[in-house]
Amino acid sequence: MTYDHHALRAVLFDMDGTLVETEQFWGVAMAELAERLGGRMSDEARTRTIGTSMPVAMAVLHADLGVTRTEAAARTDAGWVVERTAQLLAGDIEWRPGAAELLRAVRAAGLWTALVTTTPRRLAEIVLGSIRADLGDDPFDVTVCGDEVVARKPDPAPYRQAMDALDVEPGDCVVIEDSRAGIGAGLAAGIAVLGVPADQAVAPAAGLTVRASLVGVGIPFLEQLLKPRDLVLIDA
Repeated sequence: MTYDHHALRAVLFDMDGTLVETEQFWGVAMAELAERLGGRMSDEARTRTIGTSMPVAMAVLHADLGVTRTEAAARTDAGWVVERTAQLLAGDIEWRPGAAELLRAVRAAGLWTALVTTTPRRLAEIVLGSIRADLGDDPFDVTVCGDEVVARKPDPAPYRQAMDALDVEPGDCVVIEDSRAGIGAGLAAGIAVLGVPADQAVAPAAGLTVRASLVGVGIPFLEQLLKPRDLVLIDA
């Protein structure tokens, strides 16, 4: 894969596990559902659900528990997880290290911003309320949620939708993601990706740079990511 070296115009952010410490709330809800179904979700199965859509997560959970559910029952299970996660999101939400500082820097530099999340709009708005309160305004020019796209990550559709809304090209952007699904979606859309994985190891890929956190990441660093490169690992 090759990338045209353009000037940086937009930064496209994932939400859960990238900007804010909310991924664990989904894990709590999934674990509680597993108990309701008479079992315990394995750590390996939970890891495989990170960054995926609810149908995929439900399929992983049911297979892990060895239970067979009808389509209607699977939808009921998914709805229960969404409702339980909404309850958990109503509490305090913490930033991932360096995320708030980077978001402020991106806005101060006059770059376009998008939030691109697999989370449904209703839940995303709970988190966005906390983000807006912390930053004093709405830091995103565009928000794309999981129930507003034709296909979910790792399909590139969510990132293509955000680029269309911002009227930018892949070579103008950087995606910031934590999950395999999200990283795959950004790369499939032809965008350079900064990966900050917390709970999943990621495979090497052209166009992907990996850091331990967003601490110390600024605009010059993001601009360098537009240059063609193989996987870069930065232990910082």
